Amino acid sequence: MDGPANRQDRARPAAGGGTRRRGPKRATAKHLENAALHYLERFASSAAHLRRVLMRRVERSARVHGTDRAEGAALVDDIVARFVRSGLVDDRVYAEGRAAALFRRGTAPRAIRAALGAKGVAAPTIEAALGTLGDGGNPELVAATALARRRRLGPFRPAETRAGRRNKDLAALARAGFGYDVARRVIDADDPDMLESMTDA
Repeated sequence: MDGPANRQDRARPAAGGGTRRRGPKRATAKHLENAALHYLERFASSAAHLRRVLMRRVERSARVHGTDRAEGAALVDDIVARFVRSGLVDDRVYAEGRAAALFRRGTAPRAIRAALGAKGVAAPTIEAALGTLGDGGNPELVAATALARRRRLGPFRPAETRAGRRNKDLAALARAGFGYDVARRVIDADDPDMLESMTDA
């Protein structure tokens, strides 16, 4: 029978300090489904990205527990397909929400396109999401204005510092993915009101 000393030994921290971390769990169907639900509670995701997240668990399980990778991949594919059918995962909703969030921060459309592509969203879905931006105006100009406002570039700078910072402000928009014409229109606008009138047109 275990005595207090034995129980204390089991609770003893690992060598080097700190408690001993448990290894990855075996990638069973139930574990993978719970992991998928937990992930979606915290983050929006495309179908392809959710699959990558779950496959990382399969890979860890394969290394530690000898899980068959092909069987694990089949389990992941089944979970993702069921989540898509049920509406828990919807690439269109994900793409529109992510595009809108990036757009509000002043992210250039081409950078939004790249970000969504990196998450495995299909090109037609990306283009449809980009089409919802800008309220019918020029989305690149609207996004560049949002970035200039957030970072206080061009007409959002104090008047006495604008001229000396013009080239650096143009470069900042170029690095963010905006074309020269759009960057010039934003940075050289007379004042914020003029810029807002251009984006509303």
